[in-house]
Amino acid sequence: MSTLPSCPRCQSTYTYVDGVNHVCPECAHEWPCAGDGEVQVSDDVPVLDAHGNPLADGDTVTVIKDLKVKGSSLVVKVGTRVKNIRLAGGDHNIDCRIDGIGAMKLKSEFVRKA
Repeated sequence: MSTLPSCPRCQSTYTYVDGVNHVCPECAHEWPCAGDGEVQVSDDVPVLDAHGNPLADGDTVTVIKDLKVKGSSLVVKVGTRVKNIRLAGGDHNIDCRIDGIGAMKLKSEFVRKA
């Protein structure tokens, strides 16, 4: 078991790790874990479709659920094929252009690799 460092601000020993930061519950100070030899969250996490297949830039995917377009009355229907996707960071991890709708961001959990 590794020991966590004390808080650099208040010297509390009750620190814990939250994501990529150490957190002190007594003074709410946060600082990065980098350099402590601990496991860091990697940006190399693969983007997976609804069936667990890895996706890559340029893939063609099929929508598996009717998706309402926020701020519009349009709907992306189930079975819509989306060509030439681009992977992006964040919650909506697919950037694409859908015919008849335009540029969109999709979540990978609502598509399957074609």
